[in-house]
Amino acid sequence: MSEPPVIHGNTKRERYESLVASLYQDVYRYALWLCKNKPMAEDLVQETFLRAWRSLESLQSDKAAKAWLFTILRRENARQYERYRPELVDIEGQVIVESDSNEPDKQMDRELLHKAINRLGSDYREPLLLQVIGGFNGKEIADILGLNNNTVMTRLFRARLKLKQEFDLDTGDFVDEAP
Repeated sequence: MSEPPVIHGNTKRERYESLVASLYQDVYRYALWLCKNKPMAEDLVQETFLRAWRSLESLQSDKAAKAWLFTILRRENARQYERYRPELVDIEGQVIVESDSNEPDKQMDRELLHKAINRLGSDYREPLLLQVIGGFNGKEIADILGLNNNTVMTRLFRARLKLKQEFDLDTGDFVDEAP
């Protein structure tokens, strides 16, 4: 993981502004992955930073700022789904149109990978996303999710193994050791 951002400033406002400047892109990227909708991700990030402003004093260590923000973001995302009430539509009489458009290979591969990751159970998906999108190491993921480091490492291994199996890749060449 890269060097943690330095949050500097003497006032709450200066500390907050440096926090936003250094971590906004990471938080937005994770939000976009979680909700797959740009306007919704922007709202999530805005709410995350609003909650961060309100409780900035509770941030114990500047080195923990990224994990702290990701935790706020995950909780805010969960709150959105608690409030969300989907509109139900009767599917009788609905027409499903198949798209004949040819997507570029990269877009198709990314979409297939995205769907495969979403099919993973949340026990495997969350640590994998925190590692891949957030850039956190196993210990940091364990702290964020409130798990044992060995549990996180096992879940990361199994998540990668499940993805390899889904894409019929040779799992015998897998370099990680099975926990």
